[in-house]
Amino acid sequence: MTDRAGRRRARRIAIGTAVVLALAGMNGPWLYRFGTEKYHQYKINQPEYKAANGKWEIIEFPEEHRLNTIHAALLRTGKVLLVAGSGNNQDNFDAKKYDTRIWDPVKGTIKKVPTPADLFCTGHTQLANGNLLIAGGTKRYEKLKGDVKKAGGLMVVHNENPDKPITLPAGTRFTGKENGKTFVSKDPVLVPRAKKNFDKETGAFLGNTPGYGRTYVEAEREGNKYATGTQDNYTVQGLTGEDAKNTYGIAEKLALDKKDFQGIDDAFEFDPVAEKYIKVDPMKESRWYPTLTTLSDGKILSVSGLDDIGQLVPGKNEVYDPKTKEWTYTEEERQFPTYPALFLMQNGKIFYSGSNAGYGPDDVGREPGVWDLKTNKFDKVPGLSDPNMMETSGTVLLPPAQDEKYMVIGGGGVGESKLSSEKTRIVDLKADDPKFVDGPSLDKGTRYPQASVLPNDDVLITGGSEDYRGRGDSNILEARIYDTEKNELQRVADPLVGRNYHSGSILLPDGRVMVFGSDSLYADKANTKPGKFEQRIEIYTPPYLYGDTEQPDLSGGPKTIERGESGTFTSRDAASIKSVRLIRPSASTHVTDVDQRSIALDFKTDGDKITVTVPENRNLVQSGWYMIFVNTGDGTPSKAQWVQVP
Repeated sequence: MTDRAGRRRARRIAIGTAVVLALAGMNGPWLYRFGTEKYHQYKINQPEYKAANGKWEIIEFPEEHRLNTIHAALLRTGKVLLVAGSGNNQDNFDAKKYDTRIWDPVKGTIKKVPTPADLFCTGHTQLANGNLLIAGGTKRYEKLKGDVKKAGGLMVVHNENPDKPITLPAGTRFTGKENGKTFVSKDPVLVPRAKKNFDKETGAFLGNTPGYGRTYVEAEREGNKYATGTQDNYTVQGLTGEDAKNTYGIAEKLALDKKDFQGIDDAFEFDPVAEKYIKVDPMKESRWYPTLTTLSDGKILSVSGLDDIGQLVPGKNEVYDPKTKEWTYTEEERQFPTYPALFLMQNGKIFYSGSNAGYGPDDVGREPGVWDLKTNKFDKVPGLSDPNMMETSGTVLLPPAQDEKYMVIGGGGVGESKLSSEKTRIVDLKADDPKFVDGPSLDKGTRYPQASVLPNDDVLITGGSEDYRGRGDSNILEARIYDTEKNELQRVADPLVGRNYHSGSILLPDGRVMVFGSDSLYADKANTKPGKFEQRIEIYTPPYLYGDTEQPDLSGGPKTIERGESGTFTSRDAASIKSVRLIRPSASTHVTDVDQRSIALDFKTDGDKITVTVPENRNLVQSGWYMIFVNTGDGTPSKAQWVQVP
């Protein structure tokens, strides 16, 4: 034990002893009154308790800076980007009031950032240059059955002219040939020209395949009598000549059913130095609830989401090239439910854990497996317990990332199901025949669990609720640390704030964890009072920052290290360092954080110098900015140094 560590421990014990002696000298009734909440507060603030369990602290922004944080990402500046968009608030959406903040967790400063679109329920991931790619968001809020006043739905517009496309403006009227009812489009639609088909051997003309486009339409008037019950062909009003002959619409029933959220195709890079959004090429598809995953070549895969008419994108996936700032479709299609948990593996393939945020058929794209994006082959991974409860489950790549083990945590039934799972499931993808096995169980079935990898290879698992969106006052005020070596869960200090839907957690550069958000459906056990969005942030300080060992210092070193190359840092505690971790910063939303990973680095020490070596595999170490932590033998981490792997 160092002298300063010994002095710190002696001081803590002396303070704790003095408080206990003071309490012992008081009369019994006072001590009894003290022994409820006040005693609890006394207990959780004792040095010994914090050294074993850690401590939670609530951060409440000044009123003018509070927001409904839906998305959060750690920037390479050490600041945190907090994105609300319209914040699941219809009034904000209608007023085009979109919000983003940058928060410095060290200085406590908060800055408002102009937000160019409704980035509520967008997708995001870290780019190689340190920017954050953000794509998708909200075009229209959902309307529940009963709130829908005008019948509406999808109109598929056909163009049989092989010589030219046609564009129909918003407000175009479609009249049914059989039902005689008229519907009006809400957006412009471009309908490609028809495709001419020829016999490959003889060259004979076989006919045209119409081009088609899709648009959302609503009845001219309110009421069920303007709804339709069956498919019909529709004449496009306002067209003449060949356009009128070649262009028509086809729609299934257009009714007063629930209307889902609609997505946008907007995409931006957020520059953490300039602290502003930069518009880039829009996606090919509009997406609400998409997942963005980095690929082997540094390009970004965008998958799933609800499109501009509120339907699940039908397997049309696309890739963003950070060099050209443009999107292209992948050659093959594969469908997943929204916010699928997709991780880049060390062999360049994609692992889908089965975790998702909900929207989509309950029998399509739900099973976990390994996806070869080049061939579109999908190898299912068996053994998953509670497979019908994967919505709102969390997935984390267990540290160190080289082991390629994943943990799937909790989850719930499809939609608003009351089912929830207390299971954790672990899969070793390096095994000859990978399959899930159950890990240690949680106390309760848990939807929306948050999981953050810590620098010492532990994982903090916290929050969630037993029922859908905390229904029935079911938030779980519990936290656990998962020991990856022992495969054990240890209960630690309880969080002070309940967290469910629209919550997340992020590891900070000083070794603490921030937890944000929560969007309870109701505020009481009887489900009679509307819930209120949780705007407070909570910070968890893990036990390793309250132990006998001071945080080792780490300084100097290069700002860039190539794969396979080394960099040297300075630390007066170099001799006590037992492990070094390279941790990718998080981008978290909706129990989805596919960015975070902790990579073990080989290292050697010489006096006060620590030389670390970055692995060569670009699938393991994706291009981008990382935090380097060094850890002592008892698992106490340094504060991070930032380094870029180009």
